[in-house]
Amino acid sequence: MTATITSVIKKLLLLFLVFAGLYYAKAFLMPLCIGGILATLFLPFCNWMEKRKTPKGLAVFICLLTLILGMCSIFSLLGWKIYDLLDDFAMMKKVAIDAFSTFQRYIYNHLNLTYKEQFQILRNEQPSYGSLMQMVLASLANFVTNLILVLVYFLFLLYYRGHIKIFFVKYTESSQQDNMEHLIDSAANISHQYLLGISKMIVLLWILYGIGFSLLGVENALFFAILCGILEIVPYIGNITGTALTLVVAALHGADLSMLGGIVVVYGTIQMFQGWVLEPFILGPQVKINPLFTIFALVLGELIWGISGMLLAIPMIAIFKIICDHIDSLKPYGFLIGGVKERKKELGFIKKIKVNT
Repeated sequence: MTATITSVIKKLLLLFLVFAGLYYAKAFLMPLCIGGILATLFLPFCNWMEKRKTPKGLAVFICLLTLILGMCSIFSLLGWKIYDLLDDFAMMKKVAIDAFSTFQRYIYNHLNLTYKEQFQILRNEQPSYGSLMQMVLASLANFVTNLILVLVYFLFLLYYRGHIKIFFVKYTESSQQDNMEHLIDSAANISHQYLLGISKMIVLLWILYGIGFSLLGVENALFFAILCGILEIVPYIGNITGTALTLVVAALHGADLSMLGGIVVVYGTIQMFQGWVLEPFILGPQVKINPLFTIFALVLGELIWGISGMLLAIPMIAIFKIICDHIDSLKPYGFLIGGVKERKKELGFIKKIKVNT
């Protein structure tokens, strides 16, 4: 009994040290992980070019150029729609000021705080413009630095992928080298499958949200469709955040209760379609993580690496599951974090499609 308790304490201590190391090595590991996961997304494309006698360096450069063009396209699209949204800024500002004035009167009537006292409290809590500008510039510099590091890691990890794979195989005992090689291939494949699947699902969500919001007459429907789709990268939290922003801005535009209710109905319908149809067939069972550990991964990712940690949480835990599934001593953990294989509530026509495909 004592030996068992000691073993559990050692494992918990090791787990704590791992998370502490991840936290303090954030500046190094976070861009490396993002670059590595993005490299797995382009791995099949790079292999395809190399099989057609394209020089390795040129193939890797084409992958890097494609990644940069894709990122620029997304940023440009969002920037274009945000610029359109700013055209209504004056109107939304007036609505917000009216709402704030109503809120001030409510505080004055119920808490007996004068307008002067309320402004004094806000002034004390609000940071100075100088410190705010410093925060913005520091955040921008940090973003640019990390983006450059991600692209550099992406380039070299993709170029030296064979060399790194051979290192891990050589580092393993001779009897386990085949298993290690299979493990590396499976981890790279699962990361590629997840990223490609989530990209397809985001595009489909753009279409569904765009149609739904346009039929309701929501202002800047395309922008909010794109926003809700992109935020789907963060499960549960992202789509709720996107829909909440859509509701707030629609309310500032003067939307009535029927339109606001329609936005909620569109969100709920698309989420049901996503959960029952899109996720099982686009993402597949291999990257299926049960909701409990999805939430655990998101919370831990945010605690350790912030927003970037939340974005990396799902592909990282999916890769961890693959590693667990290939190591006998870790297989129970892979089973624990994995999804339920049989869904008793699954729709009948879904099962028929699965059998036919």
